Amino acid sequence: MLADMIQRLFERSVDDTAQTRARDGQWLDVVWAEVEDMGLPLALLTEEQGGFGLTLAETGEALRLLGLHAVPLPVAETMAANRLLAAAGLPLASGPATLARADHLTIEGDRLVGTVERVVWGEQLDCLALAVGDTLYRVPRSGWTIAETGLSLNFHPRPTIRIDWAVDASAPLPYCPLAGGATVRAYQIAGALEAALDLTLSHTATRVQFGKPLQKNQVVQHELAKLAGELACATAAADLAGEALDRGEFLGVAAGSLRAREAATAGASIATQMHGAIGFTREHRLHLYTTALWAWRDEFGGQVMWAKLLGQAALDAGGPGFWPMVTEL
Repeated sequence: MLADMIQRLFERSVDDTAQTRARDGQWLDVVWAEVEDMGLPLALLTEEQGGFGLTLAETGEALRLLGLHAVPLPVAETMAANRLLAAAGLPLASGPATLARADHLTIEGDRLVGTVERVVWGEQLDCLALAVGDTLYRVPRSGWTIAETGLSLNFHPRPTIRIDWAVDASAPLPYCPLAGGATVRAYQIAGALEAALDLTLSHTATRVQFGKPLQKNQVVQHELAKLAGELACATAAADLAGEALDRGEFLGVAAGSLRAREAATAGASIATQMHGAIGFTREHRLHLYTTALWAWRDEFGGQVMWAKLLGQAALDAGGPGFWPMVTEL
């Protein structure tokens, strides 16, 4: 039922006009109000915490749909931030929020001071769930200023913020915010790849070259099968990351997040190649998904960080422990 509600909301409200407005820097306040009315910012919380009490599969489906529609609002980020805040026993966000980690910030007296780069949707947030060392801080919007504007590859705000805030809400960090953010991104990547595959299937079925549809070409069929394979891998990887996050197993999050990011790179490349030059244009919907895939694969850790973490774990396990480490993920 929730999936149907999300599907109807974004099919109705996030059309090409809304996407263009968002990429031109406009905040979709009416759509955000509908998101809040539906209760989506609390969707990852248990019923005791005031949320929906969704199963892992239901949670994944909700997050996947956000990627499927390339929603140009911090819905997934707010869901992840509220999950982390609730786990730490801190007040929930009363509006848009995101999570971040910045270990180079300092405490000066009773104030948290420093800068955080490329904060997801930083210009529109109500609060930031910020990890510094082993402490989680709930930093309100009044606690920072925009030091430098910035955009992600899909044209969403990623400013650098300067924090100077008298600490009034902190708690021991229940888990790394990068793990929560990376898991959310894995599900969104799976949704965006599904949309990219659908668009590519449609394009190659209707585009005619040398007297026949592109889809009749054996090489094109092979590439379509590879794209479908990357979608399947991303979906399984997101589920792996989600299950590991629920169990508190950081290594499983790393494995799932890394594989989803690899799928984002390969899938975006195949979809773009199959569309040709038209796939790069703003007039074609494919660019909504390819640019999102490129942006999401590099956020909340990125491929290099997760690959290093897995590589170090393999080295630490050694020869006798490597296979058990893999099978226990």
